[in-house]
Amino acid sequence: MSDPHPLTCANCTIGNCSKLMKSFPGFCLTTNAKEGIVDDVTKRYIKSPKDRKIALAAAEIEGSYYGRATRVEEILLFVKKMGYKKVGVATCAGLLSECNQFAKVAKAKGVDVYGVACKVGAVDKTVIGLTEEQKISPGSHESMCNPILQAELLNEEKTDFNIIIGLCVGHDSLFIKHSKAPVTYLIVKDRVLCHNPAAALYGANAYYKKLLGPELPSPSK
Repeated sequence: MSDPHPLTCANCTIGNCSKLMKSFPGFCLTTNAKEGIVDDVTKRYIKSPKDRKIALAAAEIEGSYYGRATRVEEILLFVKKMGYKKVGVATCAGLLSECNQFAKVAKAKGVDVYGVACKVGAVDKTVIGLTEEQKISPGSHESMCNPILQAELLNEEKTDFNIIIGLCVGHDSLFIKHSKAPVTYLIVKDRVLCHNPAAALYGANAYYKKLLGPELPSPSK
């Protein structure tokens, strides 16, 4: 019988797979992986020109700009290195200012972006089954986030690469699922922590000790 709670990389504090300077823990996925899977997957990078090009570009940028380039700069470096011509942006409507600023930065580097906001289509949330009581402001029009339409509009534009700016959890999943072009993140939404979700993890042993308890936040209403 398999262990219902197996130890994985989520439990590792060694990270020997990075530089092979320590010892692998007994539960390491590198040493305990199904026979042949590491070699089989490695061959995919060689057999697939598209996957190999992306992997090489990412690794080359990491090596050349480690600790020097911001996420914004790394994205633009990646776009240039990949030779992408059309870059799409799926943005949260609440982060249009950040999207506008990114578009200006990208244009200064010779990269034009085609942005689509999450409320595109202006479809009321009740259309998909949300009740009026579940809205932020019951009784008023509230457009649903529409990540599938965002993806389809960018697909129609035949974008080579798409960037997410602050889509909600779940909405981002739908966008990634329906986007035909490869996708990366620029901003990960966290309304409480100014879009810096890692801060909650850094504070989990201090100010955010509540995270280590079983409770999740209560709804506001």
